[in-house]
Amino acid sequence: MSDLLAAAVDGLTATSAVPASANRPPLPALSWRDGEILRDGAPHRILAGSVHYFRVHPDQWEDRLRRLAATGANTVDTYVAWNFHERVEGDVRFDGWRDIERFVRLAGDLGLDVFVRPSPYICAEWSNGGIPHWLSGRVESLRTSDPAFLAAVDAWYDELIPRLVPLQAAYGGPIVAVQVENEYGSFGSDAGYLAYLRDGLRSRGVIEMLTTADGITADMIEHGSVAGAMTTFTFGTGVAAAVELRRDREALMCSELWGGWFDHWGERHHVRSASSMGGTVGELLDAGGSVSVYMAHGGTNFGLWNGANHDRVLQPTVTSYDSDAPIGEDGTLNDKFYALRALFAPFHAGELPAIPAAPRRQAAASAPLSPVRPLLELVRSLPATGVATPRPQTFEQLGAEDGLVAYEAQVSFGRDAELTIDGLHDRATVLLDDERLGTLERDGVTSLALPATGGSGVLTIVVESLGRINYGPYTGEGKGIMRGVMIGRRLVNGWTHRVVPQDVPDAAPGRPASDGVAVASLDVAEPLDAWLAFPGGSKGMAWLNGFLLGRYWKVGPQETLYAPAPLWRQGANEIVVLDTDGLGMSVEIREHPSFGETEEFIGS
Repeated sequence: MSDLLAAAVDGLTATSAVPASANRPPLPALSWRDGEILRDGAPHRILAGSVHYFRVHPDQWEDRLRRLAATGANTVDTYVAWNFHERVEGDVRFDGWRDIERFVRLAGDLGLDVFVRPSPYICAEWSNGGIPHWLSGRVESLRTSDPAFLAAVDAWYDELIPRLVPLQAAYGGPIVAVQVENEYGSFGSDAGYLAYLRDGLRSRGVIEMLTTADGITADMIEHGSVAGAMTTFTFGTGVAAAVELRRDREALMCSELWGGWFDHWGERHHVRSASSMGGTVGELLDAGGSVSVYMAHGGTNFGLWNGANHDRVLQPTVTSYDSDAPIGEDGTLNDKFYALRALFAPFHAGELPAIPAAPRRQAAASAPLSPVRPLLELVRSLPATGVATPRPQTFEQLGAEDGLVAYEAQVSFGRDAELTIDGLHDRATVLLDDERLGTLERDGVTSLALPATGGSGVLTIVVESLGRINYGPYTGEGKGIMRGVMIGRRLVNGWTHRVVPQDVPDAAPGRPASDGVAVASLDVAEPLDAWLAFPGGSKGMAWLNGFLLGRYWKVGPQETLYAPAPLWRQGANEIVVLDTDGLGMSVEIREHPSFGETEEFIGS
């Protein structure tokens, strides 16, 4: 055991959820010494893969974990997405899909260790990097020693950590490692914040090995590390750099070896060859390192949970998180799976677990989409949120987590007037009375011409959040209309707001139109996995039997949405779409996914 870790264990307080013996506190399963990870005093390799419980339907957790075990992995690593558990402040949920304890126990029952990464921030191409929108809406200095941020973290950890403590290996559970923070060295420089998180984990009873994770530069390692936690790395290629940067006495580990990559809307589908991924994994193992492949199984950004990056422009992430992983979005095994299995096999004394059978899929089918309600009629049917305000309110001020908000005001304007949205986050459909004037986008065109003859009417602006930024200095940035709406140089005042819920929209028959709500019914003989496509659709969201699968967008690359078997029922199944730009004519079940045109890509 490292000296720092031993000191931390010796200093455990009586606040631990599982009391230790008065004379002998429990010891962690793993420790590091002289460049090695040790388990019960013997050298040990962590052979892990990332599987996120929040991206997999809970009825399929066991299947995906069995497939991970069949790679030869001995460990599953998962983030804990704070905003997935506490969507409303104070309402912390650990039931159903949010039952992290069940996921951990299930992994242990299948013979897997668990590496938990419960940082307040997770990145993960997940909305807001896992930080609740209600917190980022009021706290400016996220991921720092700001007292308001730390108070919220403390309240969250008081709920979460006591659930994990009894599941540690020290008490017979599968948790063998816990991450303190995630890639902090590429974000901030508040050493006191990292120490506060570390001490908070220990004081709440975390005994197992602590880690940090950062990219392969000296600056990132310096600002992302904290005493008492083993420094680990994140990279696509870079074993030699990691060996060079490894700190004295610490073991070599890559906590995220990027075997694939995620996709943004409007780009190509990123892939990485099995030989490329396997080459880097093999190089790391040959150097004596431990590894977690990110992702082993990516899963899906169901609902509106996708995040976004910002590199001069907003880059929203697609619904699929397949990530060209060894285990595909629906559990399909590919060449990377078999490459990983061959690399991990020499580290096992016996036979590896049997390879599970391929997933079954529904046969191809199609059904017409019937328009039932235009976008404008839908938003005007909703109750106003709060009272009218002089200036437009942001999503955060309105308590809107994500999705769509409709802004409405009475306007008058002269000839050749122009409308501008100042601070649009992220995409707006603009209507005057019943006439659609156009679409505006952040980092694109944010102004449009009003009717040239001048006039007056009801201005409706439907704003969509395309995904909350999950990485970099803009993490936590707000959504909606951030500053104001102008006609010429004059601000428009007097705004009514309507938040469009993420629940399936009311499909009551109305006036069919080219945009808005449409419905379809698909009969299936047996509930099996399926891939849904919306040919001709423009920009929308899709619900299956009331469950929001995610978004589709004609800009690609993703062309099909994964619809897992547990969401289907024998017989009739209802599909509802809400398209802001232009409805297609049908919905299709396809037998194979389509992630779009590909390009080879390796994360650096």
